[in-house]
Amino acid sequence: MSTLAIVLSVLDIIFALALVILFLVQEGNDQGMGVIGGGADSFYNKSKGRTMEEKLKRYTLFCVLFFAVVSVLLYLCVARGW
Repeated sequence: MSTLAIVLSVLDIIFALALVILFLVQEGNDQGMGVIGGGADSFYNKSKGRTMEEKLKRYTLFCVLFFAVVSVLLYLCVARGW
């Protein structure tokens, strides 16, 4: 294995573990799934982007994107022998 493949493998493992941890820390979205209700403006809705739950969702999204990119690069590195 080349040095690039080893570095990408380590990054892939780190992002995979981070994804598992981020998924386990998040709460479910079953509270807002009702057909009736949820239309009133509240403090929670106004400051939704600054809550810890939204930050965790944003971190998860970035982690998923980085994991996908690193996985594709790792595949190309191993398949083409870089």
